[in-house]
Amino acid sequence: MKSRPYIQRVRAASSEATQRRILETVIELLNTRFRSEIRLDDVAAGAGVSVQTVLNLFGNRAALLDQATTEWLRELRGQRLRAEPGDVAGAIVALLDHYEQFGDLMIRNLAEQVELELIETGRAGHRQWVQRQFAPYMGTLTEKARRTLVDKLVCICDVYTWKLLRRDMGRSRPESEAAILDMVKAIIGGA
Repeated sequence: MKSRPYIQRVRAASSEATQRRILETVIELLNTRFRSEIRLDDVAAGAGVSVQTVLNLFGNRAALLDQATTEWLRELRGQRLRAEPGDVAGAIVALLDHYEQFGDLMIRNLAEQVELELIETGRAGHRQWVQRQFAPYMGTLTEKARRTLVDKLVCICDVYTWKLLRRDMGRSRPESEAAILDMVKAIIGGA
């Protein structure tokens, strides 16, 4: 006869695995949809569970989406922070990797203003990323000059710059990467 603690550990492990599958399903959906477009039926089907199981594990749709969004944003930040501060080429590669994966969804979100809180989080995160990645080029600048440089880099590295090059002008990924890298080097070279 199996002991009670053993059975409880097995159930807990099974519950954790199910919870992980559900979160991974939501994160996959967040890569292509707005939060408002994610239905519990789609989550349950993708995770191979019932809607009731989803609700039992997370309480409600909002709690599930909040937890998944937190993990998703952590992954996104990690993707963009691959390059060390000062590694300009590496920063632009990471940035374009990010935009190639999420740029169209970001542009759609900005155009439709569906996820306003996510937009503001993204804007603040983008500015922080610029400040981190290009900090080595700002060392002796005055506060005003530093702010101006950051503003220029925020614009050059913005998703709309990627959109103009990739979607509107039809440039290839390597051409777009080279163009953004050239613009960044021109700005930081004069800093």
